[in-house]
Amino acid sequence: MAVPHRDTRGIVDPAELLARVRFRRPEAAEPLRPYIEHYWFIDWDLTEPYVSHVVPHPAVHIVFQHLAGEDAFVEVAGIPHGLFAQKLEGRGRVCGIKFRPGAFRSVAPDRPVSEWTGLRVRQPDVFPDTDPATVLDLPDETARIAALDAFLLALDPRPDPQADLAATLVDRIRTDRTIRRVTDFAHAEGLSVRLLQRLFAAYVGVGPKWVILRYRIHEALERAGADDPVDWAGLAADLGYADQAHLVRDFTATVGVTPTTYAQGVQGVQGVQGVQGVQGVQGSR
Repeated sequence: MAVPHRDTRGIVDPAELLARVRFRRPEAAEPLRPYIEHYWFIDWDLTEPYVSHVVPHPAVHIVFQHLAGEDAFVEVAGIPHGLFAQKLEGRGRVCGIKFRPGAFRSVAPDRPVSEWTGLRVRQPDVFPDTDPATVLDLPDETARIAALDAFLLALDPRPDPQADLAATLVDRIRTDRTIRRVTDFAHAEGLSVRLLQRLFAAYVGVGPKWVILRYRIHEALERAGADDPVDWAGLAADLGYADQAHLVRDFTATVGVTPTTYAQGVQGVQGVQGVQGVQGVQGSR
């Protein structure tokens, strides 16, 4: 099954996931785009359970969820520390909001984003009265997009120069493969390491070292899942690793299987379930 590149970065075995669910990534309304990377919608109706896995992005999500056997709910999903996994079964629907790095402070300004890291908070106190049915029960996708737009616009997000700086720095790490060390990156940006780390804790939720590693693993995951054979030593060098062994160690610690195991038909990916536990599903986080 052909999988669009833009929809799959970070998803472990995207072809398997997209063969089982309907997955879309609509845009937010124009005034919200400085804050929102995209919405993500997943619907499923399965005869057998399936475990989805995602190597997370440095992004906070607000998620409207209706899972099989549970009442619908809304939650803030902070950046997971490790691999994110979710058991999908029966019928269900998720409508998620993916914030740009740094932008979640625009709707929750009273605490650093790092306080949300590793947490999933249902009916959070930043918007405790939100009814999930106002999004999940709407009859069509256009109406659900409009409902998410209205929800966010009511939160009145405001520009913040520090959030913009954090977003710019994260994007630089994402696009510049020469960024390999936090110390060198901080100096190149005219910042002390401590100031850079404080900025990331306050606005991104994870440190710059975490971001550098995750984008490396995203690239390795994409290359490992491609049809062409991978030159692992060459890829390790391209991603700034000292040698292939370091790449293999980071990939295995993050994904739960070695790169070669993943590349050979993704054997063993479902075995990752026992490593991190079933925590949640986030569409291309």
